[in-house]
Amino acid sequence: MSAPSSNQHGTSQIVVTQVRSGIGAKPKARGALRALGLGKIGRSHTLPDRPEIRGMLRKVSHLITAEFVTAQEVSDAETA
Repeated sequence: MSAPSSNQHGTSQIVVTQVRSGIGAKPKARGALRALGLGKIGRSHTLPDRPEIRGMLRKVSHLITAEFVTAQEVSDAETA
């Protein structure tokens, strides 16, 4: 899971979307979903690109999709 590094426009962010159910997943994986702000299929959340977030993403990689964007792209999408 390689991501763009921080650049002059801002820090990178990760848009995480849950694509599979947490039912039947191990308790630590369900906890990681909750910590990421997810819980239902189709729900998305924008998170900062930090090591602790990446660890949670790795724990639930089979349940989510992750897209790396810069903070500038996030603010542009909110104003559109």
